[in-house]
Amino acid sequence: MSEAAVKVVLVDDQELVRSGLRRILRRRDGFEIVAECADGGDVPATLSSLGADGVDVLVMDLRMRAVDGITATRAVVAADGPPVLVLTTFDDDEMLSGALRAGAAGFLLKDSSADDLIRAVRTVAEGGSWLDPAVTGRVLDRFRTFAPVPVGRASDGVDPLTARELEVLRAMAVGRSNGEIAAELVISELTVKSHVGRIFTKLGLRDRPAAIVYAYDHGLVSPLRPGSN
Repeated sequence: MSEAAVKVVLVDDQELVRSGLRRILRRRDGFEIVAECADGGDVPATLSSLGADGVDVLVMDLRMRAVDGITATRAVVAADGPPVLVLTTFDDDEMLSGALRAGAAGFLLKDSSADDLIRAVRTVAEGGSWLDPAVTGRVLDRFRTFAPVPVGRASDGVDPLTARELEVLRAMAVGRSNGEIAAELVISELTVKSHVGRIFTKLGLRDRPAAIVYAYDHGLVSPLRPGSN
């Protein structure tokens, strides 16, 4: 039996862009476009109509005419909705860091390759994070300015974590989903979720983006493409 398709909602005010995304995120490659929105303001009603299990990931433009992607992302996160991958044609550090502060699971520039888009959408849908390497360093600097996380020497800052929790934190920081971490460490996905919860509690972190910043700040990972070694 083949795996279920990743159910995607496209949110972009340009039909031409949505058409291009549809051509890349094809059913034969394991994706299903279940809905499209021409503005961020249309997202809540669309998600409500599709139901709790009807969407795996939203691919969200940042700049739209009425309700922008940051505002829409914040509403999705507040409603405990599906993860959001934001897309933008603009190399705008403040907008991208704002998307992270709003709770987006990752961001990608629209001039990225089709393969990167496919990997990013799949990673975010599976519970991971994806930060475009072209702007990650600068965006994380901006993110720290507005949403500081605990800082300190690497030897001090991660002392509360067990060796296993450090492995999980490193894996999160390079964009691994819970399922991928479980496979990599040969543990159950439920165990990964427990580790993630303890990491957040011990380090005083709110979410995965904050964990990524923490890992970068403490020298646990380098600013490479998410998912790379």
